[in-house]
Amino acid sequence: MNHTENDQGGARVRFPPPMVYLAWLGLGFLAQRVWPYDAFTGIRSRALSAVVVGLVALAVLASTLSLFKRSGQNPAPWTPSEKLIARGPYRYSRNPMYVGMALFQVALGIALDNIWVVVFAAPALAIIHFIAVVPEEAYLTVRLGEPYLRYKARVRRYL
Repeated sequence: MNHTENDQGGARVRFPPPMVYLAWLGLGFLAQRVWPYDAFTGIRSRALSAVVVGLVALAVLASTLSLFKRSGQNPAPWTPSEKLIARGPYRYSRNPMYVGMALFQVALGIALDNIWVVVFAAPALAIIHFIAVVPEEAYLTVRLGEPYLRYKARVRRYL
């Protein structure tokens, strides 16, 4: 085991990224109770905006999970990665699952007229960057080598 791997042989990610989004979602609900601000009230296309962003988020998440299933790999970042997935949304983003989760949080905030939930998607993604993305990139560089470095050079980290 090297310094980039955990005991199971995956990236050293110690906290489940979806839980970070849930925590910031909860903070958004709390902030709305303490500092109510109806940013989206009166916007006629609010529901449509929420649906469009939500559908994009769900499509990204579903397609990434499908790619993991078809490759026989587990999407949990602390499990071993045997091969590089560079199809589907991974052609445009090295971290489409995290982008999808952030977009889903934004869609939920718009739908619920909660600006805090929308705004708090940014710090959630920033925390994910440090607790998951950085360790995953170090792990994949060691584990997959040159193919991952070429992929990393050609595909953006987020969008």
